[in-house]
Amino acid sequence: MPSDIPKNFEDRLRQRDSTNKNTNTLETIPVNHQPHENIPNTPLAASTISFLLGSIFSLGLMLFLTGGISDRWWATYQLGFFLAAWSGFHWGEFAVTAGWNRDKCSVDSFLLDNGAMYHVANGIALVEYLITLYLKPSLKGYHYISTIGIIMAIIGQTLRASAMIQASTNFSHIVALHKLPSHRLVTDGVYSVFRHPSYAGFFYWALGTQLVLQNPVSSIGFVLVLWRFFSRRIKVEERALVNFFGEEYENYRRRVSTNIPFIR
Repeated sequence: MPSDIPKNFEDRLRQRDSTNKNTNTLETIPVNHQPHENIPNTPLAASTISFLLGSIFSLGLMLFLTGGISDRWWATYQLGFFLAAWSGFHWGEFAVTAGWNRDKCSVDSFLLDNGAMYHVANGIALVEYLITLYLKPSLKGYHYISTIGIIMAIIGQTLRASAMIQASTNFSHIVALHKLPSHRLVTDGVYSVFRHPSYAGFFYWALGTQLVLQNPVSSIGFVLVLWRFFSRRIKVEERALVNFFGEEYENYRRRVSTNIPFIR
């Protein structure tokens, strides 16, 4: 009798799992954590979300590149860039995770299910922009501010994507509290300039999107909320990193700043 024939039910389950694991490259099943499942974690859901984000990105980019539609008061290049930046960010999160961190990839990697307040904040930003544009369009006419925002958003997006690609399997959207055998401390490349480049990238990307829209209220709100969020998250994460890497991480922390305002 061949030795690989399962002898009982448990053996059959183990054999099935080992046979199915990672054989279908379209599956979106992460290895070390369970998705939230508020959005179905299936290839169909991932492809549908990608299509919708791609459609929003295309429409936004077209609006931005054409300078807006003159006979539609709301169809501005500023709104176009915001839509392209927002949709491009969320698609990029999934794409980079799928390409360089496959074992952690799921539909949650789009970061569309990262809390209701995130979507409320972006909704408020759009409302602020459109109401101000309708009532007092001259307040949205400082194009140099939008230019600064565009540059900041592009740099922030590039920084975050570069950090995720360089860290590869060491990166996680969820703070890792337990060290895996594959974990290593990344200190070169963008990590030699930013201690938490993915956080700094998101901070400057988000602020940039509000400068593009010339939203004074949302710009201040985004800075305050993001500073509070990242200051707390970094403290939790760095406690874990000190446990993982000890003096090596403490020396790195002393040497490299976060380059996020008021977070050393």
